[in-house]
Amino acid sequence: MAKPRSQYRCSECNHVTAKWVGRCPECGTWGTVDEVAALTSLGGRVRKPIAPSSAALPIRDIDPETTRHAPSGIPELDRVLGGGIVPGSVSLLAGDPGVGKSTLLLEVVNRWAGAGHRALYVSGEESAGQIRMRAERTGCDNDGVYLVSESDLDTVLAHIDEVRPSLVVIDSVQTMSTTDNDGVAGGVTQVRAVITALTGYAKSAPSPGVALIVVGHVTKDGAIAGPRSLEHLVDVVLHFEGDRNTSLRMVRGVKNRFGASDEVGCFQLHDNGIEGVADPSGLFLDQRPNPVPGTAVTVALDGKRPLIGEVQALIGAEAPSPRRAVSGIDSSRAAMIAAVLEARAGLELTRHDIYLSTVGGMRLTDPSADLAIALAMATGYAGLCLPTTAIAIGEVGLAGDLRRVTGMDRRLAEAARMGFTIALVPAGTKQQRGLRLLEAATLSEAMRQMLLVAKEPAESAPKVKPLKLRLVDGGRDGQ
Repeated sequence: MAKPRSQYRCSECNHVTAKWVGRCPECGTWGTVDEVAALTSLGGRVRKPIAPSSAALPIRDIDPETTRHAPSGIPELDRVLGGGIVPGSVSLLAGDPGVGKSTLLLEVVNRWAGAGHRALYVSGEESAGQIRMRAERTGCDNDGVYLVSESDLDTVLAHIDEVRPSLVVIDSVQTMSTTDNDGVAGGVTQVRAVITALTGYAKSAPSPGVALIVVGHVTKDGAIAGPRSLEHLVDVVLHFEGDRNTSLRMVRGVKNRFGASDEVGCFQLHDNGIEGVADPSGLFLDQRPNPVPGTAVTVALDGKRPLIGEVQALIGAEAPSPRRAVSGIDSSRAAMIAAVLEARAGLELTRHDIYLSTVGGMRLTDPSADLAIALAMATGYAGLCLPTTAIAIGEVGLAGDLRRVTGMDRRLAEAARMGFTIALVPAGTKQQRGLRLLEAATLSEAMRQMLLVAKEPAESAPKVKPLKLRLVDGGRDGQ
């Protein structure tokens, strides 16, 4: 029989080559081609059955209580995880350097130990003394938290067997290495081998099992560093996001085998630690007693969570080469809305500088913020002030039409809960208790609706009952 030849496969696109190359010829990714065993024919031989290590059981005979969620002590994190940490699960937390991953996980192990459990924090980047210094600053000094600074996988597993914790944090997977595989720590081969070994250990541990939270680095594009198969090997994938210039941090679920994968948890990072924010809507509003031209408020859905955000627009003077500066909003989307305002509403914005920004570092990627962006630019151009109790929700089309968006009931309920009384929405929206709905089918009609509202006395806006407005038509004034 001829000796089977080795093959080399790319972990990104699964392209197979006959010899090793540093860069995949198919997708162009560096360092992702690894050697794999080539499949050979059995040559007509009958495969001998192997006795299974465990017997298959009917689904009704499996006790579900052994894999129930256990609260981590941080409600915002439990919200993203689907109720808490599942025994025997492996979670991957990725984020930019310095965003606060280690601070959050140190708080998790402290709360976990405060509930009577035992936790082990393994760091391959810092010494135990450095972790202790951060623990003193953040108040994480529970005796149930064990610290170890180690980067060898076999030694880490030996520490787990000795301490017998129910929760293990590994910071980070790129610093871990194993002698069973070649390559440097942080390489594709080593990262895959470490995650595979940790996942197998967590799944094979005796009941109730040990839960693992592994920290992962990200590339400059924001993707998780390492092979693409890394996300498929773990049970939960979380992204820790935040701007260095603000204290707001968000944990976003990307994959979750034990709950919803579109939940978002909000946190605030302080000098003495990190804390969850149960009601983050107020963080994105500019606290002003009086209205200001060029501002509009909307309600965006981040996953399943409604968040109130404010858009601010500044229309500058005419210039030969007008400038467009955008922060927190998609620049191409803002340019499209400005073009629609000029073509469908008659606002001459082409020759003016336009500056757009959101409050509190919020990013508005939801199309439901189109109407608020358009109203902010329109009121900034005309010098009008919208009432502080008004919101605008709707998607703007290229024809100047307003389209309904998903989750309108949750958006309006959140607006009513926050004290808003007027809502400008697309036509056909269901009535919401406590809100005065102004329906509009086009962007021009929406601007006329808000023009009438802007002329109302500010003190009477919250007390106005739902009315039927007759708009300006044929040169006659409506009421």
